[in-house]
Amino acid sequence: MDLFLSLFSDWVGILSLGTVLFIIGMMVFFIKMFVSKSAHHE
Repeated sequence: MDLFLSLFSDWVGILSLGTVLFIIGMMVFFIKMFVSKSAHHE
């Protein structure tokens, strides 16, 4: 638990967490977009 506290108390840790969350959000968005585009393809 001390590892997470020391990681997120620094601005680099917060920035890396934000980057990881942004990448995961982009991945979910693109997967939804590709699935919807391929499902409506006729």
